Amino acid sequence: MLSYHTCPLATLGGKDTGGMNVYVRDLTVEMGRMGIHVDVFTRSQDEHVPHVLHDLGFGNRVVHVPAGPEVPLPKRELAEHIPQFVEGVKQFAAEKGIHYDLVHSHYWMSGLAAEALSDAWAGTPIIQMFHTLGEMKNRVARSAAEREGAYRLDGERHVLARADRVIAATPAEQAQLEWLYKADVRKVVVIPPGVDVCHFYPIPVDEARQFIGLAPDARMILFVGRVEPLKGLDTLVEAVACLWVKDLAEPVHLAIIGGDPEAAPEEMTAEMARVQQLCDDLCVGKMVVFLGKRGQDTLPYYYSAAEVVVMPSHYESFGMVALEAMACGTPVIASQVGGLAFLVQDGVTGYHVPNGDHAALCEKLNALLGDAELRRSLGQNAAEYAQKYAWGKVARKIVEVYKELQSTADISEPKPRHL
Repeated sequence: MLSYHTCPLATLGGKDTGGMNVYVRDLTVEMGRMGIHVDVFTRSQDEHVPHVLHDLGFGNRVVHVPAGPEVPLPKRELAEHIPQFVEGVKQFAAEKGIHYDLVHSHYWMSGLAAEALSDAWAGTPIIQMFHTLGEMKNRVARSAAEREGAYRLDGERHVLARADRVIAATPAEQAQLEWLYKADVRKVVVIPPGVDVCHFYPIPVDEARQFIGLAPDARMILFVGRVEPLKGLDTLVEAVACLWVKDLAEPVHLAIIGGDPEAAPEEMTAEMARVQQLCDDLCVGKMVVFLGKRGQDTLPYYYSAAEVVVMPSHYESFGMVALEAMACGTPVIASQVGGLAFLVQDGVTGYHVPNGDHAALCEKLNALLGDAELRRSLGQNAAEYAQKYAWGKVARKIVEVYKELQSTADISEPKPRHL
């Protein structure tokens, strides 16, 4: 596995940590359970972290490869260090005497590294997953600063042409690859991400609230994700301001997990500063709690303690947070975009709202917060529905792609295998 720009062991909620980190980590663990050895290669971002870690069990490894300065770098600079990363992967494989049957790359920069490795290893098959698409991000960008450059769009098209198989999270992503990138749809297989249902499951509300320090009678709306314009946090804050006007019987607050709300002004991201200022402008500062990053071990408690989880994103290729929340028995209100339109069942496991419509979001929040039986029913449906996405079921589908691709490679003209 290649996860060049972000490590699957990283704490969630940072600038470049999110659903993809969870995907790579959980899929690797599940592959190990199935007897498939996985080495995950990622660029080293901290010289003090051991270069090889065994945190994913079953003999799997996370290998931090030095490529450029061992510090976090802007994505545009990261692309310059891919050749050094490739050489590090090749050196590791040679030193360990390993032949890899397949390369599964995540995000477009990993795809470029996969191509170089496949060429060096006499055609090792490549499976690619993009997780997000530059063309889609540009379609919802609201400023030049939010737009992805040509270097990424060109890179994605190059990777699409070279990969042997591409895994799309939803039929929507498959259509986007076909319409916006002119991808060969014969290469594309739709397999949704999974969820660890042994980790994300309904915890009794009183116990979850006690764990996170929430008062028994408190009302909590929850947001989990990176604090960036794409996530639509401003829409959610505006909806919460609407709830304030509605004057519900019990106080309601919004908990935001993600980002670094305590950063010094010169280090705080522009979006975090903008959202905090919006809270002040709308006089909801006391209702909104910025919790910063939280580890995966604590997330089930937050999901279970919340009355509703909201994903007001302008674009999501899938929406791992929504799936995790549903697995914990919590209804989800989500923008009707991308993978969220497929994942959240409107009126069954939660609600869809039009993208960017804070009034519609406020209306749905009021409906849920004012009806305990409705929350219970939607939450129960959500927990049952999430079982369809258990990693064991999803991983088996991915392994079938591996086997099909490996069998194709085996019956083709024999190629010399060396490292």
